[in-house]
Amino acid sequence: MNRITAWACKRQRIESVGLSHQASFQSKKVPKPKSIDWAQLVMKYYAPASHYVGFHFDRYDDFIYTPVIRAEIRNMIVSNLGHYTVYLPAIDDKFLVPILKQIPHIKWEVFSKHTKVAYTDENVAVQPVNNELFNKSLASCEGLFTGGGFEGPAEALHMGKKLLVAPMKFQYEQQCNAFALKQFGLPVIWGSNRNWLPIIKNWVSNPQEHQFHFPDETAAVIDKVVRQFAR
Repeated sequence: MNRITAWACKRQRIESVGLSHQASFQSKKVPKPKSIDWAQLVMKYYAPASHYVGFHFDRYDDFIYTPVIRAEIRNMIVSNLGHYTVYLPAIDDKFLVPILKQIPHIKWEVFSKHTKVAYTDENVAVQPVNNELFNKSLASCEGLFTGGGFEGPAEALHMGKKLLVAPMKFQYEQQCNAFALKQFGLPVIWGSNRNWLPIIKNWVSNPQEHQFHFPDETAAVIDKVVRQFAR
């Protein structure tokens, strides 16, 4: 539900359902960093609804479900060719490549919004963002190094891939997502981490212990919403 529709329903006293990942933040049970409690007010009042259906990495509350994974991703053949996929849209590849080159035994496939041409620098292959090529790289990688969004990490975890996230500073949703993943023991590069190399080296050297299961229950969730809230 967008902001205008949400407020229109609220002012007209019409029941509405907020169905999204952001809706899960209405629950006090969802992990959130205490340092940015003020941002919860923005999330609460930005698009208010009378009912909420949220999606998160775990079922933290009775109205929260596991992530919706696209059929395109669910239907992909998953393998492990040994490379690591990187997608950090806020970070320039010129910053990433010198770091990744310092782990020479790993092949890195970087998808960057900051380049218009593909190039390879030693063990690091960089190319412009391309959804089809990214999905193929993700399906066949050892792990994904990405930002603190929700969809990308969820899809990687669904595929059983190792995950390392670097959430954007002052981005409330990304900080919350990373904080939740940290509770599962997954590594996070916070804004205060100035030296990324030791964290990345440790990540590629160790297995990911926690495994995630995101069943395909979208149709059941929608049906429940319709039956519960439709008048």
